[in-house]
Amino acid sequence: MDRIPILKLGSALLVTIQVDMHDRLATALQEDLTEKIVATHAKGVLIDISALEIVDSFIGRMLDHIAAISRMLDAETVVVGMRPAVAITLVELGLSLTGVRTALDVERGMEMIRRRLEEPEVADGDDAGA
Repeated sequence: MDRIPILKLGSALLVTIQVDMHDRLATALQEDLTEKIVATHAKGVLIDISALEIVDSFIGRMLDHIAAISRMLDAETVVVGMRPAVAITLVELGLSLTGVRTALDVERGMEMIRRRLEEPEVADGDDAGA
């Protein structure tokens, strides 16, 4: 089975989907990405879908699941390169991609991840007014 390459760029992972996604490939990507986030302690995941012309409900849900898993592992997901037809299809399917940030291109997506990495972490239980 083919695999989609996952590249490490600093504290982020870059996934460029350049083939038509099918269910097994999407499931393999989810598993591979989860393992890579844990192994590299990535804080950001950028998924470039600019080559995708069609997204079905399964692929849409898989992107949503990837974002949810990434959040649980303390990594932000940014999807870039979404074509207008893909966005329309996702809306028509009722998929909102909760927790997935979007950007027009890879450069803007990486900037979103960089800004998140620069934010100071707030320790649990800290009260600003106390």
